[in-house]
Amino acid sequence: MKKVLGFALFCMALGMFIMMLLPNLVWGVIILVGLLLTGYRLFCC
Repeated sequence: MKKVLGFALFCMALGMFIMMLLPNLVWGVIILVGLLLTGYRLFCC
C-alpha cells in the first residue's frame, strides 16, 4: 500500500510541475482529462 501511495504522490507532484510549465490552462485540462481516462482504464482493466 505504501508503494501505491508513494507512486500516486509522485505522479501528483509531476503533474503540478508540468502545469507550472504550461502557458495555457486549456492544454493542462486536456492533458489532465486524457491522463485520468488512461489511468482509469489501466487501473480497472
